[in-house]
Amino acid sequence: MDNQRILLWAALGFLLLQVWTSWQIDYGPKPLPAPVATTDTVNPVTTTGVIDQSESSLAIPGDDLPAPVNDGTVASAPLPADNDSAAVAAPGIVVTTDTLRVEISSKGGDINKVSLLQYPTSLETPDDPFVLMSNASTEYFVAQSGLQSTGADAPSHHSEFTIEQSEYILDEGQSELRVPMVWTSDSGLKVTKTYVFQRDRYLIGLEYDIENSTSAPVSVNQYRQLRRKPVTDDETQSFIYTFIGGVVSTPDDVYEKIKFEDFSDPSNTTTSVGGWAAIIEHYFLGAWIPSQDETSTIYTKALSSPQQRYIIGLQSEAVQIAAGSTGQLTTGLFVGPKKQDRMKEVAPHLDLTVDYGFLSVIAKPIFWLLQKIHSIVGNWGWAIVGVTMCIKLLFYKLSEASYRSMARMRKLQPQLASLKERHGDDRAKMGQATMELYKKEKVNPLGGCLPILVQIPVFISLYWVLLESVELRQAPWILWIKDLSLMDKFYVLPVIMGVTMFIQQRLNPAPVDPIQAKVFMFMPLIFTVFFAFFPAGLVLYWVVNNTLSIAQQYYITRHVLAEK
Repeated sequence: MDNQRILLWAALGFLLLQVWTSWQIDYGPKPLPAPVATTDTVNPVTTTGVIDQSESSLAIPGDDLPAPVNDGTVASAPLPADNDSAAVAAPGIVVTTDTLRVEISSKGGDINKVSLLQYPTSLETPDDPFVLMSNASTEYFVAQSGLQSTGADAPSHHSEFTIEQSEYILDEGQSELRVPMVWTSDSGLKVTKTYVFQRDRYLIGLEYDIENSTSAPVSVNQYRQLRRKPVTDDETQSFIYTFIGGVVSTPDDVYEKIKFEDFSDPSNTTTSVGGWAAIIEHYFLGAWIPSQDETSTIYTKALSSPQQRYIIGLQSEAVQIAAGSTGQLTTGLFVGPKKQDRMKEVAPHLDLTVDYGFLSVIAKPIFWLLQKIHSIVGNWGWAIVGVTMCIKLLFYKLSEASYRSMARMRKLQPQLASLKERHGDDRAKMGQATMELYKKEKVNPLGGCLPILVQIPVFISLYWVLLESVELRQAPWILWIKDLSLMDKFYVLPVIMGVTMFIQQRLNPAPVDPIQAKVFMFMPLIFTVFFAFFPAGLVLYWVVNNTLSIAQQYYITRHVLAEK
């Protein structure tokens, strides 16, 4: 019985250990990123995106975009790293749709701010939308894009564009909004950079229409990248692990996470057909998504000057535009919540950013069930209750076998205590006598362990489903629980959970060893304190699960103890 009890606590302890270990890996002390080295052996790129052969430019530090593509190859070439606030003074455009409010700078056409209109920052400020992207130094996360050429000027994200108007609004009945910006070179190359917004979508289209009025063909390629500041403590929740960093998807590896401290690793550079590159956080993400038949080079960079910044991006192959002709390059930018149904429509495997880990095969059906129950009851809290009941029903027979084994062990407690008194500290004799008793009474001391072990992966999967689902963000349950994704500020659910754990202990046979008995006595208190900092949705699951377990165990214990 002691072994069985240890396994019961180990199941929960394993879950907590997994969270704590992941937390330490991603948020523990980290080495500083390697400084970006200057170089005098390559050709830097000017702000227009053309290679600069001047000697004076060779000592410029920084490297905030890839080198232009030349004959299908990519060479290392630095570019002056602009200050985060450089684009603040430039004229800008504000675009408002039903889902997004986006601020675009005329400098490079950078997306400097994205507010998600349907997701408030907090319940206390319902009219204050969550800001996913911002060029403010304390919140820095922007989307940059541009063109490059080895033989002509091309507009990079440092170039100045001409804008037609400063504000665009998606009116009622309007399904699409096009926001053009124009750049023209002295040689006669004209580029119209157009952002395309659609109703009820978080995918922003980007089109480059290129008019080559020069007397020679032009070879150009596009790049697009996400640039972000390091993770700070205010972006994380205590005791809750969530990954904030880069993610890359290719046909060879559909979901690869890259930590910010690994962005300086050159091995991250890879060539892929299709795929995408993203920076994700708990509930939201930004992702550049190329055409799925486009061959792109995916790259990461770490800048240490003038600020510590991390860059992940994609670079297309070069295309030739003949003199006097036109060409077009397109791409997409997804900026929004990690809602799986929406992301599946945008790009293959983008829904994997809702990361359930190695237990996805179990977690995905659980999330499906959670959604189905929510569609009926209309409340995510009651949906959690419903899912917990369904899982409990699914494992009813296994739980019954476990509780029957516990009940039979409970009937043997007086005899085990007698053996303890008879053999004292002689562990060998005590063990032999105990096994003889089990054999005589036809009791398997491990009979309740296997059913519990089978259920552990399901419990952990449900934990990740509740942790990762943006649907639970700011979702109310009843009374004081206004947000299932935050801790219960009145600690009611953690206290109830502690009480249910204590009741479960009373239903189980007490350990023969008095030291173990004292240790187990404090376990409910320890876990109550620990769970006080967990999201209310997770604690609600444990409360419902424990309550159902108590009812089932109480019934079975009384039934077995009543057997003659």
